Amino acid sequence: MTLTDRQKKILDVIQGHLDRHGYPPTIREIGRAVGISSTSVVNYHLNKLKKWGLIERDGQVSRGLKLPAYGNPHLLAIPILGTIQAGQPVPVMEPKALGEADETDVIELTRDIASDRDNVFALRVKGDSMIDALINEGDIVVMQHVETASNGDMVAAWIKDREETTLKHFYRENGQVRLQPANPTMDPIYVAADNVEIQGKVIAVIRNLG
Repeated sequence: MTLTDRQKKILDVIQGHLDRHGYPPTIREIGRAVGISSTSVVNYHLNKLKKWGLIERDGQVSRGLKLPAYGNPHLLAIPILGTIQAGQPVPVMEPKALGEADETDVIELTRDIASDRDNVFALRVKGDSMIDALINEGDIVVMQHVETASNGDMVAAWIKDREETTLKHFYRENGQVRLQPANPTMDPIYVAADNVEIQGKVIAVIRNLG
């Protein structure tokens, strides 16, 4: 999910109107604030934001907009984009593994963890290769979208020639990359540096206590 500049402005307009007045703006007020004359275009963007779980909307009410995290201005709604394998890498069979979130598939995080909503997403963990890093199957890892990583970072790594993704610690060694599990029963994965694409690094872990 990548927000357009217009969608970012619409979210800011809704938040600002709620802050100033205690109730959301109308569609026409949003359009005037962001320079869109067509209410259907505003509706299109609002429907996208609703699909991604960034707003709630009652289409039968004039001011039927709500920000899921508005009750606490220090919270942000972050989309859960699917599942990442924390084990031996497996092919990504579903586009949703790094695709769009379900309409209700979001989590709320404090802004000190996720200050930039556009570059942060979350993934559910499958597998047990990171158990010594206290990450178990069913946990949620919060990722910051980056394309480079430092030694020791825990990353979502795409292995190009295998078309596989995996959650591992990242290390550069002698012109290649070592993807290191945090499980003593599993071996590291060695790949050429140009055969790895970093899709994000872990900035927080949400434990599944169920």
